Amino acid sequence: MAEPDYTAAETVENARRELAEYFKTFPFFKLMGIELLDIEPGRATLGMSWRPDLCQPAGILHGGALASLVDTAFAHAILLTPEYLESQTQGGRMVTVDLRIKYFRPVSSGRVTCASRVTRMGRQIVHTHATVTDEAGKEVAIGDSIYMLIGPDQVRKKNR
Repeated sequence: MAEPDYTAAETVENARRELAEYFKTFPFFKLMGIELLDIEPGRATLGMSWRPDLCQPAGILHGGALASLVDTAFAHAILLTPEYLESQTQGGRMVTVDLRIKYFRPVSSGRVTCASRVTRMGRQIVHTHATVTDEAGKEVAIGDSIYMLIGPDQVRKKNR
């Protein structure tokens, strides 16, 4: 049997459709109001609107809400890469090893967009970078992370 081609346009498009549908129903994304705007191998763009329930006491979007947006964008930049698609079919997953965010300006209304990209894809270690902008296109925050692809033997089973 031939090895699947994880770079084939049809393979990537099928995975993209599945992710888009899953994204709409995932409880945490719904809770946070995170929207998937664009996704391709090595890149993802997500959005989130300011809401009072996502703010800290001064009415500014909570840094943790922005960090969740960034971390989610990083993961989605990885999900369509050939390396991750292959790992996933074998039962592998990914985990965040390091997440750093630098905040530049407060968000007190409107919408933010996070553009993320994979900057280096190793066999197990993945480096990413993201920029968060407000509606005026001004940088709100930047971030970088390190993810680890883990094999099926490292994935804890739900029933254990």
